[in-house]
Amino acid sequence: MPKAVSYIFPLHLPHISQAAIKLFMEASMNHIRYVEYNAVHDGSFIFDVPEGHDCWLLVLTHTPALFRVDGSLQEYPAKSAILFPPFSPIYYCACGDRYENDWLRFDSDEKYVSSLPVQGIPFSLPDADYCHNLFQLLTWKNAFPGAHNERITGQLLQLLFSELQEASLKIPGSLSSHYHELVNLRKSIYNSPQLPWSVPDMARQLHLSEGYMQVVYKNTFGISCMDDCINARIRLAKDQLRYTGKTIAAISEFCGYHNVEHFCRQFKRITGESPRSFRASAEKRSPDRLP
Repeated sequence: MPKAVSYIFPLHLPHISQAAIKLFMEASMNHIRYVEYNAVHDGSFIFDVPEGHDCWLLVLTHTPALFRVDGSLQEYPAKSAILFPPFSPIYYCACGDRYENDWLRFDSDEKYVSSLPVQGIPFSLPDADYCHNLFQLLTWKNAFPGAHNERITGQLLQLLFSELQEASLKIPGSLSSHYHELVNLRKSIYNSPQLPWSVPDMARQLHLSEGYMQVVYKNTFGISCMDDCINARIRLAKDQLRYTGKTIAAISEFCGYHNVEHFCRQFKRITGESPRSFRASAEKRSPDRLP
C-alpha cells in the first residue's frame, strides 16, 4: 500500500483580532494568487490547513470527496463547490482512487464574494460545466499578463459568483440524479436545433427509458423535450428572418424542417405571426440585414 501523502499547512498565526481581519478585508482587491483547473491527485490526497489561509479558497470538485464539516468527515458528490473564508479551517481529501478539482486562491473585497449564503459547506452545482469553463478562463487570463487583466478577472469572478449564488440557494437533494446530463442535452438542443432530435435518440443518449426521460425532462425544465426542440428551432428561425435574406423555404430547411408548410404552422403557433409577417415587422424596426 502506498503511503498516504498529506498536504498540511499549519500557519501558526498569532492571535488575529477582528479589527485586523477587517483591515485586511478593506485593503484587499480582486487579486488571484493562484488558480488551477483539472488538478488531478491519487487516492492518498489530503488537504489540511488547520488555521486556514489568509485569503479566500474556492474549490469545485470533479470527483466525489470527503470534507470536514461541523467537525466530522462527510462525503459530497462530484460537481460540488465550496468557499472557504479567510482564516477558516480547511480539510478535504479523496474518497476513491482518484481526486480531481478546480481551485482558486484569491483576495477580494467584493460583496458578491462575502455574501455567498453558503460558506465552508459544499453545495451542488446545477451547471458545473459553466463554472469549470470560467475557471479555465481565469487560469488563462491569470497566466498571461495584459493591460486589462484586472478588469477582466473581476468580470469573470462576478460571472462565477452569480452562478454560485443561484446554486447555493437550491434545496439540497432537489436536483434530479440525471440533472447534469439533462442540462448538457438541453445545451446541445439549443446549440444545434436543426438536428433530427427525437425522443428515442434523446433517451438513448441519457441511457433512460423513453417514458422516464420525458418525465424527468419536463419536471426539470417545465417543458417537454420535443416542445423545447420546437422552441429552439423557432428561436433560430427568428434570428435568420431578422438578419439574413434567405428565403422562407431555405430558413425552414436550415432550422431542421423538411416541410415548409409545417414550419410556417409551427412558427405562427409559437410567435402569433407568419414568418413573412415577422420578417416585415423586423425590417421596419431594423432595416439592415445580411445578404
